[in-house]
Amino acid sequence: MTPFSIPDFAFVRVLVAGDVMLDRYIWGTVDRISPEAPIPVLLVKDRTRRLGGAGNVAANLSNLGCATILAGILGNDRAGENVTNLLAGCGVADRCIRADTVPTVTKSRVMAGAQQVVRMDDEKPDGIDAGTRDALAGIVSEEIRAANAVIVSDYGKGVFDHNMSGSCIRHCREAGVPVFVDPKRADWSAYTGATCITPNIREFTAACEHAGCDPRDMEAAAASLIGRYDLEALLVTRGSAGMMLFEKTGHSTAAAAVAREVFDVSGAGDTVIALMAAGVGAGLEMPAAMEMANIGAGEVVGRVGTHALSRSELEQAAARKYGDTGLPAATPPDAAKNILEHWRMQGKTVVFTNGCFDILHHGHVFLLHRARALGDCLVVGLNTDESIRRIKGPGRPILGQEDRATILAALSSVDLVVCFDEDTPIELIRRLRPDVLVKGSDYTPDKVVGADIIRSWGGRVELVGLVEEKSTTGIVDRIRKRSTDRCQDGKGGSGTGQAADDRSSS
Repeated sequence: MTPFSIPDFAFVRVLVAGDVMLDRYIWGTVDRISPEAPIPVLLVKDRTRRLGGAGNVAANLSNLGCATILAGILGNDRAGENVTNLLAGCGVADRCIRADTVPTVTKSRVMAGAQQVVRMDDEKPDGIDAGTRDALAGIVSEEIRAANAVIVSDYGKGVFDHNMSGSCIRHCREAGVPVFVDPKRADWSAYTGATCITPNIREFTAACEHAGCDPRDMEAAAASLIGRYDLEALLVTRGSAGMMLFEKTGHSTAAAAVAREVFDVSGAGDTVIALMAAGVGAGLEMPAAMEMANIGAGEVVGRVGTHALSRSELEQAAARKYGDTGLPAATPPDAAKNILEHWRMQGKTVVFTNGCFDILHHGHVFLLHRARALGDCLVVGLNTDESIRRIKGPGRPILGQEDRATILAALSSVDLVVCFDEDTPIELIRRLRPDVLVKGSDYTPDKVVGADIIRSWGGRVELVGLVEEKSTTGIVDRIRKRSTDRCQDGKGGSGTGQAADDRSSS
């Protein structure tokens, strides 16, 4: 059992204030070295943009279901427009100020598969004038009053100077609102009075050295920092060593890292502080919020690039850790889209097929096995119960969609099951953008639904052979015929023929 219940975040309002960034990614493959210089030649496959810094913190909160407000400074430039559009797309309330004196902080990464080749930063941390910072401080103090929690996301890009930090924390304390700080400076005096600071081990060590305490004795050093800066708690993230929570009461709690393959730690701190603030804002105690944050961090480091965690991903990660089986086997479409994006960034070929899969039989298993062999990952689009009733009539499906999804997800050939409620999977295909679309050989290429769509982005359609005389409809017809024959022969089970007639008429 999970030692905590993931709260309903819909009633949690969180203000995020700090350094908003745009993360740009150029994705490609490297197959050769340039003849001009000893450098790799990247063949570009895709370009993506994501929210970074305080923007990524806000995106995590919004994806979890929190009402999220973001206050920061953007440049009057194209990158600022990109950030604005991304915020609107993920439902974050945008209270950012547009300034002419600074560019939007932008990090551009060139990626060869999952490997980062180079990063280029565009920023001007000393360009923020006092008037702009004062205007932002006014917005922050106004939004604090309605918040359940506040996050100061200080990336050292110029938004939060000493006065700005102190003012924000003071207003939070006066309003009784917990304030969480992600620090990037060694001198924590600007964060005095915060509820909780969430450094990584390197930042913790730097703060200890600045304060004159020994980081090798974590317990004593944490107690010293908590007392020195008047904190309620200190959460230290330690990578593969997990997390340590130190509280003002003297109580400490450890959390072991969630074991999984690590692809990219960028943005993990954003997820940690988002979950800590959301959890405490929803009423969780600090240790429970830390455990939830630990699970969330383990999920995002398994993705390439910054990734905003969703509630369904958090629930599934918690279920995997604690062995809970109460969650649906099907993955929600939005979460599936994120997973497929991660697979593509790793250079994997994603195969998609779809169907009702009502009463799984030999023919289904054969089709799925052949489909999986055409790529690296197989996604099955599964018609919902309502969709099947529209297509096949009120007597179908025999098995409900949760049962069908659970059986499919248990097959070694299936990597993901995603339900769709429409009569055809066209919209799901558009959303997921797989590389290969598979159907049985009883179709012709021009009759495959979605064939033209998948070809529009360079995908392909594959038809695989079927097992003869294997179909769910045939199985259902045989069962019904045998049941009818037994009733007509007076063999209605353990009772008499008359009893069978009585039961069938009831």
